[in-house]
Amino acid sequence: MKIKVLYFASLRDAVGRGEETVELPDESTTLAGVRDALVEKGDPWAFAFRNLKRVRGAVNQDMAEDDAAVKDGDEVAFFPPVTGG
Repeated sequence: MKIKVLYFASLRDAVGRGEETVELPDESTTLAGVRDALVEKGDPWAFAFRNLKRVRGAVNQDMAEDDAAVKDGDEVAFFPPVTGG
């Protein structure tokens, strides 16, 4: 499964990029599964997601919970709970 992942604010700083295209195992079919697959890649993703209570997500520009479905070609975004301008 190939998806586009966007990172915002402190997550963007920690990962070192604002976006990337990621090839993930097909079993990563939820927002939590995508996040877990990114963490398994090691640093800098493991560092960026170290405090999961401070990470929110969206799928295709809609706020999403961990169990939200993610499909091939989707856009997933991760950001801290409060972002400034």
